[in-house]
Amino acid sequence: MKINFDKNSNGLVPAIIQDKTTKNVLMLGYMNKEAYEKTLETKKVTFFSRSKQRLWTKGEESGNILNLVDIKNDCDQDTLLILVDPVGPTCHKGSDTCWNENNEQSFGFLSELEGVIQNRKENQNNDKSYVASLFKKGINKVAQKVGEEAVEVVIEAKDDNEELFLNESADLLFHYLILLQAKGYKLVDIVEVLESRA
Repeated sequence: MKINFDKNSNGLVPAIIQDKTTKNVLMLGYMNKEAYEKTLETKKVTFFSRSKQRLWTKGEESGNILNLVDIKNDCDQDTLLILVDPVGPTCHKGSDTCWNENNEQSFGFLSELEGVIQNRKENQNNDKSYVASLFKKGINKVAQKVGEEAVEVVIEAKDDNEELFLNESADLLFHYLILLQAKGYKLVDIVEVLESRA
């Protein structure tokens, strides 16, 4: 990999640190050629500390190391994206990221939808909520709805109406997310099972 360490007068390139699993950005550091080479050699992310003016392996004092998974160079060859498997919090202030965010896996809109479902589960007295009413009826009713929606997906899969197929698929996924929470689980638990099979 050709990295342009000479683009800046200080010989440093930005190194964006990203969790390999969650894809969350954990921190930003800087590397010179020696830090890059030590990172490759030890498989522990090492930076050049601008304040200490020396090489600094993340976690050398705290134990919160960043295990190297992969390094990518950008199109200008002067910024690195480093995928890591973090051990412990990344920020020196104790948070998961240097932006004080939790390093949790997110599935975008589906995670937001899970949050809404969880809220309805916790507030089952909401008379206007379809989801709350399902939770009130119990696990058997929730499971029955998943079965009904699955059958409807199969029926529409054999037909040529793509819009109906997509709508029934959305209904199935929505009710499946409700069933997961009725059983005390979330999508991340299913992903873990699938990853263990890979």
